Amino acid sequence: MIPALALPRSVYVHVPFCRHRCGYCDFSLLAGRDDLFERYFLAMACELKRVPLPLALDTLYLGGGTPSHLGPAGLRRLFNLLHGPLVPVGTAEITMEANPSDVTGPLAALAKGFGVTRFSLGAQSLDAATLRSLDRDHSPDDVRQATATLLGAGLSVSVDLLIAAPGQSLAAVEQDLEAVIALGVQHVSVYCLTWEKGTQFDALRAQGILSVADESIERAMFEATIDRMEAAGFEHYEVSNFARPGFRCRHNEAYWDCRPWEAFGPGAARYDGRERITNHRSTTGWMTRVLEGQDFTGDRDAMTPEEAARERVVVGLRRRDGLDREEFRAASGLALDTIAGAAIVAWVADGLATDDGQRVRLTREGLLLSDALWQRVLTGRG
Repeated sequence: MIPALALPRSVYVHVPFCRHRCGYCDFSLLAGRDDLFERYFLAMACELKRVPLPLALDTLYLGGGTPSHLGPAGLRRLFNLLHGPLVPVGTAEITMEANPSDVTGPLAALAKGFGVTRFSLGAQSLDAATLRSLDRDHSPDDVRQATATLLGAGLSVSVDLLIAAPGQSLAAVEQDLEAVIALGVQHVSVYCLTWEKGTQFDALRAQGILSVADESIERAMFEATIDRMEAAGFEHYEVSNFARPGFRCRHNEAYWDCRPWEAFGPGAARYDGRERITNHRSTTGWMTRVLEGQDFTGDRDAMTPEEAARERVVVGLRRRDGLDREEFRAASGLALDTIAGAAIVAWVADGLATDDGQRVRLTREGLLLSDALWQRVLTGRG
């Protein structure tokens, strides 16, 4: 039996504005177009009318782009728009992404006053040379000051780090890890730089000006990250995520549990448990379509129960908790071994996973190689 659809209790809101587009970024955003703030707010107010009743929320995530780029006045306007349709309940987690150089005491106080509990800082590095190589427009001191301001305001802080940046050494990564641990934050996300088509970095790579990190160096960086973060008391709870006890990102856990979620804004993707619907990616295109009453859908991806279950395997095994067979069947209506039994047997034999009969988990080696494992499951060869 296919489980009944549940109302979403998590919402993502996309704020598509930045002061500067970094060379590696392919996100849906506009840089240097603050003149469009008002049109964005009008379009957001219209899209929010899709929600027939106020949604009771466990998590709300404001991402981008850079939500903090709206400044105090813009953030006040946005939060007031969200207040009616979206109702955080109980100990709801409300996260806002921020550029370190945007963070001030008044901005932190304003966000906290509107219920924000958690900031995600796009630091990427605390090394000046690495920040320059990543085309970032803030300094290591900006990161330290922003973190101190937010923690001092009683807010939880997550910091994003990028590794395998152009010219970055293993020693530089190790120094970054020491620096971020010293900040005293509760959560750290560490990602390997990806070279997206159409970005400035991709063009520079094609010209031979920039080069991709050697795979063995990238692996050494990732292993060093796991070792140091765990030694510092962080739980490595998902491939790229580390948290102090009790500080996992609950919003991302909703994604990884494949729970339904809502999403608003250009390029934002929502999921009802059976279909993923992505808004028009162009910010100006989304605004025009929403304000003129046109269809602003960019893409629809309807999944069969089996396809949804295969995706559940992939996102579930990225987590150190792995997959519980009974929970998987209850959530998907299908048996884990029907979906991925052959793959699991092969992974266990190769030392990439453990299976105690109830729960399947990737080993450390499996996590390191995880991106190479999923094709077998997603193509139905599991």
